[in-house]
Amino acid sequence: MPNIPVFLRLMAALLCLSAGAQAQDRRTVTEPSLPSRVCTTLQPRAGSGNEAARLQAALDACPSGQALKLQSGPLGARFVSGPLRIPSGVTLWIDRATTLAASTNPADFDNGSGQCGLIDSNGRACKALITLDNADGSAIVGDGEILGQGDQPMLGRSETWWQLARRAQREGGKQNAPRLIQINQSRNIVLYKVRLRNAPNFHVVLDQVRGFTAWGVVIDTPADARNTDGIDPGASEDITITHSSIRTGDDNVAIKALRGPSRYISVLDNHFYAGHGMSIGSETHAGVSDVLVRNLTLDGTTWGLRIKSDADRGGLVERVRYENVCLRNNRWPISLVTQYAKAGSGQFVPQYRDITFSRVRGQGGELVLQGFDAAHPHSVLFDGVQFDASASWKLSHTQTDNT
Repeated sequence: MPNIPVFLRLMAALLCLSAGAQAQDRRTVTEPSLPSRVCTTLQPRAGSGNEAARLQAALDACPSGQALKLQSGPLGARFVSGPLRIPSGVTLWIDRATTLAASTNPADFDNGSGQCGLIDSNGRACKALITLDNADGSAIVGDGEILGQGDQPMLGRSETWWQLARRAQREGGKQNAPRLIQINQSRNIVLYKVRLRNAPNFHVVLDQVRGFTAWGVVIDTPADARNTDGIDPGASEDITITHSSIRTGDDNVAIKALRGPSRYISVLDNHFYAGHGMSIGSETHAGVSDVLVRNLTLDGTTWGLRIKSDADRGGLVERVRYENVCLRNNRWPISLVTQYAKAGSGQFVPQYRDITFSRVRGQGGELVLQGFDAAHPHSVLFDGVQFDASASWKLSHTQTDNT
């Protein structure tokens, strides 16, 4: 029988106590503030349709260190837009009771292939609503909302972006749908207070970002909206996600490492609702390390604390600490698997080591820790882990220590 900790029965109400571990992000992260300098304030125009050209012109004219502020006015509270690019050093401020809504016209987001809004084998034909490329010190802030309209029919069609994604799943292809926010090769980026809702595809994707803070962000998209990840740091380092609430139809947070390593990541003081949990993977080829997940409640996520990969995309995941985590109503509260895609094969063997679960508390469900093989076992420490007696455990190729 595997060496596993003693599990204690918990009452339905679970209490997470504060903890004193240091964050893995190497920066000193404090709460951001709203901008003190505004270059331009815009209000919606009546009947103007897609306002991308007007918004982009204002962003391009805004000096570094200042903000373009969008606010409601006598003619409305909603700006409709196609793709926007935020310049380096510029802040997009969406004021309270103001919405920046994505256009429902696939042609507005098409990257030139003519496939946006269709199904193909790649799924890369759409631009994001908001893109930051090679930016330093840019931000998206405010008490307003960015609305993806993934639940609305695409212009001239009866099918929504989410229905397109489900059809792609049935037919075996990939949907071409726009992400909400895409951040590439950038530094010192901030998301503060803004609400992100109903993205057609992923909400926030980081690719090779050095220094990113999401503070007080709300992501709210239904559980049945396919491929609507919350925040996905990829090939990125010095990342903090804190004081945020995330409900999605896929991973609430997913740390990936394909185009480079992901490391020094802190996920602190958050609440996750529906979604696929606090994930690492599935792409871990370049390595994931130095991750701290602290003071997290997962209410009704399908998976809870999850590391997933396989031999066609795997790599080393190490020095990951889960501390003070409350799990409620999860099918798989803990899941460390190395055969994520059943057909996945190759030479990129996933290996998870120095993984610590400290003061992790849950109810029932199935807890799965399955290493790749005897030569590549999981190395896991349990410290004060407590689950109901009804919880079942599946362990293989896993070395555990208990305190």
